[in-house]
Amino acid sequence: MLSTGSLRAQLRAHLLASGLAGDVATSREASLRSYRAFAARDPRVTIGLDPRWRWSEQELIALMAERCGVSADPACVAGGDVIDPELTLCALDAFAARLGDAARRRAPVLFGTGHPHRLLGFYADLADAVSAAGCSVLTPAQGRCVDITTRFGVRTHHLAYVRGVASLHEEGARQAGAHTHSPLPVRVALQVAADTGGPLPELVVGDHGWVCGAGQLGIEAIGLADTDDPALFVGEAEGRVSVAVPLDDAVRSECYRPLTLYVLNRACLSQ
Repeated sequence: MLSTGSLRAQLRAHLLASGLAGDVATSREASLRSYRAFAARDPRVTIGLDPRWRWSEQELIALMAERCGVSADPACVAGGDVIDPELTLCALDAFAARLGDAARRRAPVLFGTGHPHRLLGFYADLADAVSAAGCSVLTPAQGRCVDITTRFGVRTHHLAYVRGVASLHEEGARQAGAHTHSPLPVRVALQVAADTGGPLPELVVGDHGWVCGAGQLGIEAIGLADTDDPALFVGEAEGRVSVAVPLDDAVRSECYRPLTLYVLNRACLSQ
């Protein structure tokens, strides 16, 4: 059996080789646009979080440098972004600790993603593991309609669960799921759970609006976030997101499998 140190060293090498950390595909320009939009409280970037503090663009750059490892130099305005793999590993350890705690308490857990094409498998394997440990993996609002405003107008989607993981599916689309940053899906799921007297989650696991929307409502939330997703890291800094893991959230889906194995091992959920 490999030691924790060996597993960590192997995962660190994988993070760098796959582009999950180190030099990532997200551009500095895209990240800075998000920081400016967040400072202006653009809801497309705050994604369900109502910040308690006023955040300037420079304060966001400093926060993201601390939490992700991006350049702290405001004069750095172009090129590729960088994620420090050590920060990713430390955050994954914290993520695993929260997941393991939920499993030991047999707490109800809700999984949801705005990146179904990339991250569904990662979350689904975690859902299988906590379910096997005795947790209820919740699926409220299955099939409910959610209207999402896009640059093409309002699009109607429905909420669907695949292997216990929620995502949005556009009406009439053949795709497996829709990419979204919106907090509306988690709000709909939680509202239906409350209205029907079903259990509410004690932990929400996901990304984008799933994490920020749940955290804003006072539910413990943990998730993954790229360098152009400052809302999760602001939520973490303000105490409403328990763990935000910095990594590129749009690489090939198979690249997340080693992260699954690492998290399950650290959470003592390996089968």
